Formats: sequence, C-alpha cells, structure tokens
Amino acid sequence: MTFLNGITILLIYQLVGEISVRLLGLTVPGPVLGMIMLFVTLLIRGRAGAALNSASSALLSHLSLLFVPAGVGLMVHFHRIASEWLPISLALLLGSIITMMATAAVMLLAVKVQARFTRVKADD
Repeated sequence: MTFLNGITILLIYQLVGEISVRLLGLTVPGPVLGMIMLFVTLLIRGRAGAALNSASSALLSHLSLLFVPAGVGLMVHFHRIASEWLPISLALLLGSIITMMATAAVMLLAVKVQARFTRVKADD
C-alpha cells in the first residue's frame, strides 16, 4: 500500500505542475515544475516519507525500462537520424562540451566559496 501512496504523491505533484503551467502560461513543462515543487517540499520537510521512499526505490530499480521508448523512437526514425547525422552529432558534441565547461565553472566557484567559508570559520 505504501508504494501506491508514493506513486499517488508523485502523480499529484505532476498534476499540480501541469495545472500551474497551464493556468500561469509558463513555458516550463508541467512535470518539471511538479518536480521542483516536490524538491522544495522535501527540503522543507527534511526527509521523504516511507511511501515516497518505497515508490522512488521501485521506480529506480526499473529505470532501464524507461529507456525502451527512446530506443523504439530511434529505430522508428532511423532514416531521419541517418540523413541528419551531422547536425545531431554537432549538437551532441557542443552540448557535451558546454555542459562540462559549466560543470567545471560551478565546481570552481563552489571550491572558492567553501575555502572562504572554511577560512572565516577558522578565524572565529
């Protein structure tokens, strides 16, 4: 029963995200907004309940099944991917490089902030 309660909680957050996006005219996908709302709720509560733990563990244990639709899409649209391989490859390459650069910048910033925080604590 806790699994069903957890799935219900996840679906309610997704629904609230969808409704919010439609009412407010936002350009963010509804499930993403729902996930942000769930994240904020978990930050405020400080923990996830047993039902949410049960549902998330079950979903994560079967995560590989969620890639099946993407694989089917690749096979169905293989002709289009084959004809547009260069733009797809460039987008993947540039996206990966930009992501690595942004991650490195955030990490360097976090190290500087942590060093400053540690230095301030040592002075106290």
